[in-house]
Amino acid sequence: MNDIALPPDGDRIIDEPLAEALSRRYLAYALSVITDRALPDVRDGLKPVQRRVLYAMREMRLNPENAARKCAKVVGEVMGGYHPHGDQSIYDTLVRMAQDFAQRYPLVDGQGNFGNIDGDNPAAMRYTEARLTAAAMLLLDGIEEDAVDFKPTYDGADDEPVVLPTGFPNLLANGTTGIAVGMATSIPPHNAAELVDACLMLLEEPDASTEALMTHVKGPDFPTGGVIIESQASLLDMYETGKGGVRTRAFWEKEETGRGTYQIVVTQIPYYVKKSDLVEQLAELIETKKAPLLGDVRDESAEDIRLVLEPKSRNVEPEVLMESLFKLSALETRFSVNINVLDAKGTPGVMGLKGVLKAFLDHRREVLIRRARHRLAKIEARLHILDGLMIAFLNLDEVIRIVRYEDKPKEKLIETFALTEIQADAILNTRLRQLARLEEMELRREHAELSEERDGIVSMLNSEAKQWKLVGAGLRHVREQLGPDTDLGRRRSIFAEAPAIDADAAIEAMIVREPITVILSERGWIRAAKGRVEDPSELKFKEGDKLQFLVPAETTDKLLIFASDGRFFTLGCDKLPGGRGHGEPLRLMIDLDDKVGLVDVFVHKPGSKRILASKEGYGFILPEDEAIAFRRAGKQVLNGAAAVALPLNGDHLAVVGDNGKILVFPTDELPEMPRGKGVKLQAYREGGLRDALVFKAEEGAAWTTSDGRTRAWPEWREWVGRRAGAGKLAPKGFPTSKRFRPK
Repeated sequence: MNDIALPPDGDRIIDEPLAEALSRRYLAYALSVITDRALPDVRDGLKPVQRRVLYAMREMRLNPENAARKCAKVVGEVMGGYHPHGDQSIYDTLVRMAQDFAQRYPLVDGQGNFGNIDGDNPAAMRYTEARLTAAAMLLLDGIEEDAVDFKPTYDGADDEPVVLPTGFPNLLANGTTGIAVGMATSIPPHNAAELVDACLMLLEEPDASTEALMTHVKGPDFPTGGVIIESQASLLDMYETGKGGVRTRAFWEKEETGRGTYQIVVTQIPYYVKKSDLVEQLAELIETKKAPLLGDVRDESAEDIRLVLEPKSRNVEPEVLMESLFKLSALETRFSVNINVLDAKGTPGVMGLKGVLKAFLDHRREVLIRRARHRLAKIEARLHILDGLMIAFLNLDEVIRIVRYEDKPKEKLIETFALTEIQADAILNTRLRQLARLEEMELRREHAELSEERDGIVSMLNSEAKQWKLVGAGLRHVREQLGPDTDLGRRRSIFAEAPAIDADAAIEAMIVREPITVILSERGWIRAAKGRVEDPSELKFKEGDKLQFLVPAETTDKLLIFASDGRFFTLGCDKLPGGRGHGEPLRLMIDLDDKVGLVDVFVHKPGSKRILASKEGYGFILPEDEAIAFRRAGKQVLNGAAAVALPLNGDHLAVVGDNGKILVFPTDELPEMPRGKGVKLQAYREGGLRDALVFKAEEGAAWTTSDGRTRAWPEWREWVGRRAGAGKLAPKGFPTSKRFRPK
C-alpha cells in the first residue's frame, strides 16, 4: 500500500451544486434509455437489443437453411459481444421475436416451448433452439456489402451495425412498444404487402396524401386477427398525426346446437390479450352476475383459439349478447397508438404514416447506393487484375522468359509492361494450365461483362430516377415473398362497423322487475331488501351502526349516489347484495375515500332534472342523464364540496345559510349544465350554504320539524329576492338546525 502514489487532495473531488449534478446525470440516463433501449429506429424498426440479436445470429450462420442452435448459445454470444445487460432481457427479446401471436412477421424461428397466447412462460434458454427466418434475412440482406455504418461494440473489441439494411418496412409491419423516460412508443403491426404498395405509390407520386396512401394501408393488421371497428376518419387522423387508437374486437360466429339453441364460438381475440385471463374474466362476470345474458364459457382451444360462449337463454339474440360482453370484458380492447421513433440522426419524434414510409424509402436508397459503390469497387479491382492478365497473354513468351530466367521476376514484369504490384502478383500466381487459349477467351468475356456492369452502376449512381426505380424493383421482389397470396402475408384483421344495438336495454329486459328497498347505513353498508320496508325501526345493523338512507326502488332501476366531493356513482339495483345479513361495504363497489361522505342516494328517473349546490353557495340545474356513469371512479359533476341535490319539482328555490338567513328566487334563474361550478345562489360573509328547498309557488312552501311534523310557511314571498343576494333572517319557528327538513 505504501508504494501506491495517491493523487493530490481534491483531484478526484468535484465541487458543484447537488441539484446540478443530479440533473446532468439524470439527463444522461434519460437520453441513454431513449436512444439505446426503449425507442426503435425509424429505418429498421428495431431497438438496439433486437438488432444485436439478429446480427449475432447472422454471424453464427443461423440462416433459415441451417440447423438451429441452443438459445443459450445465442444469448451468450449477444451478451458477451454486443449487449452488456442481463441475459434474461436478451432471451425475452429473442422469445418475443419468435412468437407468432406477438410478431406479425416473426424474425426468429423458434424450436421448443416459446410460450403461448395463454401467457405461459417459455422454457429455459438451455432447452430451446432458434435460427433466423426468411423475414429476418430480408432485414439483413446486403449487410456484408458496406450497406450500413458500423460502430465499435461496448468493449471496443468488435463492430456492430448502427442500423440494418431492412428490405421491408419493419417498423410498421411488426410494430413495437416501449417506455422511455418522459416518453413512450406504441406502434401496431401492419400488413407488409400493403405497406410496400404504399411505398410504391410514394415512388410514383411523392406528394401523395395520407388519405391516398390509406387506399393501400387501410389500418393495422394484428397477428391475432380480430375485427377493427375504428372509423376511417379516426384512422386517418391517427396516420396523419402519429397518435390515436385502434379499437379491436374478437371475431365470433354463431353455431347452431339443435332445438332452437345456439352457442357463440370466438376464434380470434384482440392483440395483447391473454386467452386464459379473458376466460377467467368472463367466468367472473358470470359468477358476480354482471353479465346476465351469459350462461357459461368454455375453452376448447387446441392449436387454434376456440372459446365457446353459451347464452343464458335461447331467446337472447347473439348480437345483443356479444355487444354486452364487448362492453364488460377484454373481448374488445383499444390499442393506443403513438408512433414515437428515432430518426436517421437519432432524434426522437412522433411521425405519421407518410413520414415513416419516406424515411424507410430514403434509407433503402442509401443502402442501394452504398451497395452499388461497394460492388463498383470490387469490379474496378477485378478489371484492374484482368487488364494485367490480358497483357500477360498478349506477351506470353516474354512473361515466361522473365519468370524462368530473371532473379527478380516481379520487379522485371512491372518494369517491362508498366504493371502494378497487384497485377504482377496476379500474373505470378497464375497456374500454367490457365495459360491456354480457352482461358484467354474466358478472360476477355469476363472483362466485357464486368465492364458492362460497371457502366450500368456508374449510370445508376449518376441518375436519381434510376436509383428510385431499383428501389421499387427491390420492393416488388419483397412483395412476392410477403404478399397476400402467402400464408404469412394474408391479412388477418378485418374491418367492420359496430352494430347499433342497445345492449343495456336488452340486459334490463332480461331482469325480472321486482320492488326492492335499498338500505344504506351510516358506516356505508348497502343491501337491497325484497319488497317495501314499512317499519325502518325493525331493520338490524352492525353494532354502532344505524340507517342513513332508505330508498324504495325496483330491480330494473339505476341507483345514483351523490358524494360530498361532487361525484356521482351509478349502481344497478339488480346487482346490489341481498337483504339478508348486513349487506356489503359500498366502498368495495365504488372508489370512494373514507374521508368523503354521501350527500344523497336516489333512483334515477330518465329525463328528470336536479338542482345541485355546493357549500360555497354555488349551484346549477343538472339533467339526471348526465350523472350516469358505471365507472368505479364515478363521474365528477359538481366542482366544490356538495351540499344538496334536490329534484327540480317546483318553480322556486329557497336557500338557507349557516348564518340563518333565507333567500327565495325563481329556479329559472339557474343555468342548466352537465357539469361545473354553477352560479352564485346566496352571498355569505361567514359560513356557507346549509340547506335548500324546491317548491311550487301555487302550492306554497313548508318545512319539516325534528319530530316529523310539516309546518306551512305562508309568508315565504317576503323572502323573495334576486339570486346571489344575502337574504333575510329565518322566520320565527324555523328549526334551530337551520334546515328545511331534518337530516
